[in-house]
Amino acid sequence: MKLLGKKIRLLRHQKGWSQEDVSIQLGISIPAFSKIETGITDINLSRLEQICKLFELTIVQMLTFTNPEEDQKYLSELDLTNQKLAERNLEVIDLQKKVIDLYEKIRHI
Repeated sequence: MKLLGKKIRLLRHQKGWSQEDVSIQLGISIPAFSKIETGITDINLSRLEQICKLFELTIVQMLTFTNPEEDQKYLSELDLTNQKLAERNLEVIDLQKKVIDLYEKIRHI
C-alpha cells in the first residue's frame, strides 16, 4: 500500500493540490488522507474508486501508474547495464580469437 500512497501523493503534487484540498474533495479528514498517502491506512475499493475519479484515472491506470522520472532512471540504468554487457561480449569474443590463434600456433609446431 505504500507504493499506492506514493502514487497518490505524486498525482496530488502534479495537480498542485494540498492534502487539505484532496481531503475536502474526498470528504475525509486531513490526517485520514495523510495516512492513505503514507501507506498507514489500507484503501478499500470504494475509497480507491473515489480517489481514481478525483484524479480522472481508472483503477487499472492508478494501479499501473508509474512516475516518468523513475521510469527514466530505470531505463538509464538498463541502458548502462546493456552497454556494459555489450562491452563484455566484445572482450569475450576477443579472448576467444586469441585462444583460437594460440591453438593454431601450437597445432602447427
